[in-house]
Amino acid sequence: MSMEQKLKTRGIMTLVSFTVVLVLIFMPIFPGKVNGLDYMDNLFNMISKGSSYFIPKAIEDSGAYSGKEIEVTIKMANAARASETATIFTAAGAVTEVNDNQLTIKGDVARITGASLADADLFYNNTSQPVSDKYGFSGKQAMYNWWSSFKVITTELNKQEKFAEAKFFASVSQRALEPAYNYYGVEARNWKDNIAMILFSLAFYVAYTLWYGFGIMWLFEGIGLKIGH
Repeated sequence: MSMEQKLKTRGIMTLVSFTVVLVLIFMPIFPGKVNGLDYMDNLFNMISKGSSYFIPKAIEDSGAYSGKEIEVTIKMANAARASETATIFTAAGAVTEVNDNQLTIKGDVARITGASLADADLFYNNTSQPVSDKYGFSGKQAMYNWWSSFKVITTELNKQEKFAEAKFFASVSQRALEPAYNYYGVEARNWKDNIAMILFSLAFYVAYTLWYGFGIMWLFEGIGLKIGH
């Protein structure tokens, strides 16, 4: 058998085996009866959530803002959102006034952010019913209202040159409210407990890419095509 024929056969066999593995990856044979991509996506979501728990630190930091009051007027998407948001701020001890989709808020920074962080902690631990019971509407909507209002409050506080307070509201929104909302329903896992699977997946990704690349190279060389410059 000529060298070209050997390379062609090697390339075909490599690509066939590559395709077989690819088909297996897309079959629901992995834990949880999902395909390989969904399984790895779920795993890395759980690991990512486990590395995004900043709520205790935010609660600790909020103590520095005890006694510091803010007064802002913000616009919500509509009157219903303004009314819902007034409910969660009132529960946090703030004085609120609703005028159509405009909401005026006056209250203590530590109490407001502390209330939002308490809700975020429940959500991070995949518990939403206490939040729903507290406000009388969907816990998920309450979390969204916290996040959307904090975003506008940050802008308004910067206009008032209350930069420290603005920065803290932005930090709570990004490091506590967003992860709690986005990862709701996902089990948190520590990356150290899954280091073997992480290393295996990275090694497999590199090996599988080379697998395909060498298969193409051998096939092309076997049919007389060579890569050069």
